[in-house]
Order: sequence, then C-alpha cells, then structure tokens
Amino acid sequence: LGTCFGSDFEPSDTGMLSLQVSCLCGSAPCLLCACCPSAKNSTVSRLLFTFFLFLGTLVSIIMIIPGVEKELHKLPGFCEGSGSVLGVQTHVDCGSFLGHKAVYRMGFAMAAFFFLFAAIMVCVRSSKDPRAAVQNGFWFFKFLVLVGITVGAFYIPDGTFTSVWFYFGVVGSFLFILIQLILLIDFAHSWSQLWLHNAGESNAKGWYAALCIITFIFYATSIAAVVLLYVYYTKPEGCTEGKVLISINLILCLIVSAVSILPKIQEAQPHSGLLQASLITLYTIYVTWSALANVPIQTCNPTLLVRNSTGSVMATQPLTTWWDAPSIVGLIIFILCTLFISVRSSDHPQVNKLMLTEESAAGAGGEAAAVESGLHRAYDNEQDGVSYNYTFFHLCLVLAALYIMMTLTNWYRPDESLQVLRSPWTAVWVKICSSWAGLLLYIWTLVAPLVLPDRDFS
Repeated sequence: LGTCFGSDFEPSDTGMLSLQVSCLCGSAPCLLCACCPSAKNSTVSRLLFTFFLFLGTLVSIIMIIPGVEKELHKLPGFCEGSGSVLGVQTHVDCGSFLGHKAVYRMGFAMAAFFFLFAAIMVCVRSSKDPRAAVQNGFWFFKFLVLVGITVGAFYIPDGTFTSVWFYFGVVGSFLFILIQLILLIDFAHSWSQLWLHNAGESNAKGWYAALCIITFIFYATSIAAVVLLYVYYTKPEGCTEGKVLISINLILCLIVSAVSILPKIQEAQPHSGLLQASLITLYTIYVTWSALANVPIQTCNPTLLVRNSTGSVMATQPLTTWWDAPSIVGLIIFILCTLFISVRSSDHPQVNKLMLTEESAAGAGGEAAAVESGLHRAYDNEQDGVSYNYTFFHLCLVLAALYIMMTLTNWYRPDESLQVLRSPWTAVWVKICSSWAGLLLYIWTLVAPLVLPDRDFS
C-alpha cells in the first residue's frame, strides 16, 4: 500500500484510503497512483474497457472448462424450461452443451455492454462533453452494469437464441478479422519503416540483415504450414474443397509477394517490401488453417469434434479439452490486436482515418505539467478534441466480443434437433472469404498511390 499510496501512508490515514476508493467512481486520472507511469486519459480509459473485455473472456474460458461446465446446471434459471425453434415448441436438454451456452451468453452480455456505450457516446467531440465523463469515469458503476447484464443474459431461454446469435457472431467475427488485417498491415508497415530508418541513421547493415532474417522466418514458417495443411487436411482421393482452398490462398500469397516488390510499387511505396508481405502471408495461412479445422468432414479434418447431447466427445484421438490449436492461436491474436486498438494510434494518416483515430497534440501541455510536477497520473489530452472516436472504439469491442465468443466455441453450433454440436460450412466460408478480403485490402494499400496519384498516401 505504501508504494501506491505514498511512503508516508499509515493505516490510520483513512482519508487517503477513502480518496483512492472514491476514484473507482471518478475519472481515469484518479486511477493511477505513484507506482504507475503518467499516461493519457484516453489511453487509460481504453485500457480499462479492454480489461472488462478480457475479464469477460476469462470468465468464458473458465465456464467452458469441462469440470466447470458440468456444474453450470446449478446456476438458478440457467437450465429451465423449453425452447422454440422457428416457432415450433421443442423440449431442450438443458444438460447438454452448458459451456457452449454459457460462452454465448457471456458474449451477448459483453456485446450488449459495449453496444450500450457505443450508442451513448455518439458524436462526442471532446472531454468537455458531459458524456465524456461517463466514458472516462464511473468505473465501479460500469462494472455493476456489466455484471447486471451478464446475470440477465443467463436467464435468456434456449431455443432460437443460440441459432440467431450464431449468425450475429459470424458477421461480427468476419468484420473483426478484417480489423485484425488492417492492424496487421499497419504494424508491418510501421515495423519496416522503423528498421529501415534505424539502418539509414546508423549506417549499420545489421538492421537490413535482421529484416532479411525475419522475412525468411515468416516465409519458411508459411511454407512449412502449407505442407502440413496438405498432409493433414487433404487426402490423395477426395477432400477436394481443402485442396482447392489451400491452393488458392497459396497462389494469392505468391501474387501479393510479387506485387510488393514490383518497381512501380517500390517507386510509389518506398517502404513496402517482403517483410509486410511475409507477415500477411503467414496470417493468411493461419486463417486458412482455422477454416480447414471447421470442415465438417471427418476424413478431411483430423481435428473435427462432434459432441452429442450427453456431452461426450467423438474424435479420431482422445481429447481432454474442447479447444483446438487454431482456437488457442486465435485467442492470442485476439489479445494482441485488442491491446493494439487500445494503446496506439497509427503513424499513417490513412489508417487513422480508417480506424477513426488521430495523433492529437491537445494533451501536450498536460503531459508536460505531469512530468514537471513529478506526478504519476493520467492527464486529460482531449480538451480540444477526442483522440479517438468513442463510438467506433466500442463497436470494435462489440466485434471483439463476438469474435472471442466464436473462437472459444470453435464456431460450432447445435443442429436442428439441438442434440448434437457440429461444425458448419458457414464457418469455413466466412474465414476463407475474410482471408481473401484481407489480401485484397493489402494489395489495395500497395496499388492505391498508382490508382489515385492525386491523393496523399504518405
């Protein structure tokens, strides 16, 4: 306590303690103490909202653990009554897929929570707007709202909810994968520019060597992954869909790599190169792997899981968990991209325009004052204008909540009888289409300066 409240803190200093507790209901600047660095008010707020998302994700992970899943029927109201499918009343076995149902309800609660704030924060222009105080403060009450929505979500009856919410999850996940691609493209461009700048400043060939090594590692990993996909997700006879999808994405990745080093592209985009293309290729191969892991044909998908109403798992090998490797990788990518959204604005004006963020100098005075005073606190950097679009940020978190909901459930859904949990072809095509859209988006970032020469793409 002494570290955060001050070296002179004593248990009798109830005034200081009550002040710190009151910060839970106050603004973001109050939440940082002596053990924390100075930070922008906007960054602290985004990180705290992201913490709420991660907290809901952690609860979802816990609920889908087999041991915990078996105990969910004890939740009052969670496993009662019957449902209606397409207007037809049907008895629902509440004892089946409890973890799947819990994750869907947690996903609904998180999406509803962030959508609520997205609606409240429409057209907020600066921290002087009264609604900005709701965005940057009252964290204890926000937590209570999230808990209340979550409790209410667990009383949603079975039936059409799971079927309908599955398609909400599919659409939201598709859009979030595109956001991941945008962030990945921006990260790759910034990475390449930074290392090339360092190489130019220091005249050291080590930076160029590092770029070549990283690019080689990415391409080597992608090639090895493609070989493994052909080995495990295709057969000499049959599995035509898998062969076609792998081949198409491999050809597209080769085209993207070739386009990135064309002389015309290099002239218009001096910082473009194989590093960005290799990273995009690696991500595309991952999305292809994730799509093939949802192919609902046992002979073409060694990782396919089918669960019946008793909760038993049928697969080619004994499994102790409901997650597969693509889901674990997807969870890691989700965490990194969500943090990226929360803490950083892009160095590229076009990306900031697309993501509705900006590098604002409005908080420079507050930052200087915080440094000079030696205080470790958040300072208001949005008095003259917001540094990010509040509504768009919350909508991104809505999509992130839907994406993690689909990831934790492997994009599986109950069949028409609500007795078997299967992997639908919908998941396969949504992921494949998102990979194609991402590759087209990256190609557009390369050719846009040539197609639109009058616009500034610096």
